[in-house]
Amino acid sequence: MDVTAFPDDLVQTQAAWNATYQALAAPRPRDTTALRRHLMRLSVRLWWHPYWETVPSVPAARSELRHLARAHGAVRAA
Repeated sequence: MDVTAFPDDLVQTQAAWNATYQALAAPRPRDTTALRRHLMRLSVRLWWHPYWETVPSVPAARSELRHLARAHGAVRAA
């Protein structure tokens, strides 16, 4: 899969989902209700993004997106 095929907003949404999930998984997170609601909103945006209608193998593309967003987040943290 060509990783440059992902729209920027989709990669950013996945990265935000990852960050929110990590914040929720941290010991004693603050404001868990807000974090959970935010995670749900991001999940809906990811699931129903129009990009998924254009790829032949959605499960593989979703996996690649998660991998790309994790790598993108690791680069930002460094």
